Amino acid sequence: MVARIGIGKNLRAVLLYNEGKVARQEATLLEAGYYPKEVAGLTFHEKWARLQQRMSLNPRVKANVLHISLNFAPGENLPPERLTDIAVLYLDKIGFADQPFLLYEHHDAAHPHVHLVTTNIRADGRRISLHNIGRIRSEKARKEIQAQFGLVKAEDRPRLGYEPPPVRVEPAAYGKAETKRALSQVLRHVLPTYRYSSLPELNAVLRQYQVRADRGSEDSRLYQKGGLVYRILDAAGNPVGVPMKASAFSFKPTLTYLSGRFAENQATKRNYRARLKNTIDLALLEKPTWATLSRQLEHEGVRLVERSNDQGRVYGLTYVDHRTRCVFNGSELGKPYTVQGLRARCGSVPLTQPPRVSVTPPSQESSPRLPGTDFTDRSRDDGLLEALTLPLPDPTGVPWPLRKKMPRKRRRISQP
Repeated sequence: MVARIGIGKNLRAVLLYNEGKVARQEATLLEAGYYPKEVAGLTFHEKWARLQQRMSLNPRVKANVLHISLNFAPGENLPPERLTDIAVLYLDKIGFADQPFLLYEHHDAAHPHVHLVTTNIRADGRRISLHNIGRIRSEKARKEIQAQFGLVKAEDRPRLGYEPPPVRVEPAAYGKAETKRALSQVLRHVLPTYRYSSLPELNAVLRQYQVRADRGSEDSRLYQKGGLVYRILDAAGNPVGVPMKASAFSFKPTLTYLSGRFAENQATKRNYRARLKNTIDLALLEKPTWATLSRQLEHEGVRLVERSNDQGRVYGLTYVDHRTRCVFNGSELGKPYTVQGLRARCGSVPLTQPPRVSVTPPSQESSPRLPGTDFTDRSRDDGLLEALTLPLPDPTGVPWPLRKKMPRKRRRISQP
């Protein structure tokens, strides 16, 4: 079992996310703990009002909404009653006993999982501390529940290369879902979590979800007014459907918001630049082909995105590091990591086993040695080291203890 805790302050957004899945038959409300009515009779407003009333008891607390997911191994098809028991016990073990909560079972992933929505404000208005809740309380509770219910241990699952974050965000697909909802899901996941410092860097991340942020051409009214739209892309990267204005979303992912993120991310992502360069350098040790290099970096959690013009000519590279969620242009890392620098460091053939180097020393007849150059002879090495560390001989030949002290010369003071 794996537990993931999200802490926020927008209760309505969390409820809309889960209730939207219920409406699309992608989730089921299993339990409404400490609610005055049964699950079947609750309206959206009643679900929201119960938690909101508790949160209003301490308006000074800003981060007062917990959105927790409990994830189980594929094949662990637990009945709703067992899922409810696990969720209630988990809340009790992390210090949230007697707190109102909503429990949803989601059916939209390859593995079974449930979502918990609750608050950290007690009935008396006191706040439940969230400091290190994941590392200390949640981790301990998770392991105890695994043992008690005989669940598959998360630490027993083998790691095969890089595993992307377990956030299920589907690429936006035109015609399969409402455009605004599909875009909103992607933007809510990408914009606040990745470190990008320009619009092209942001688009390098959004491209993986078939979304693009677009300012329009420089002579367009959209560009001149500082506007921004988001588009859904097809598999070939071409925009489809009607673009959505950034101002149409409730969380306002406008150009003004992005500009603030650009400045903030520019400073914070510098700390992760050396790690990315080391990853690229290690992948280039055996001079792989361009395609092999891209696969190797992908395996390590780094996506290599090529930027090309209308004629298809590649003029730049962008690295999306999913491990640190940082985005870098090749020029930010240095010339060896640009298009020209990387192509010069790549080989022209696929990776092969490197040839073995013979360590048999050549014969003296074929390779005469100069004195003191046989570094394979340990005895000579030891003799040389000893000679270098011995003190130099004293030309006087008198041992130090028998030497007489030289009389100190006194300075004479002339009489007036």
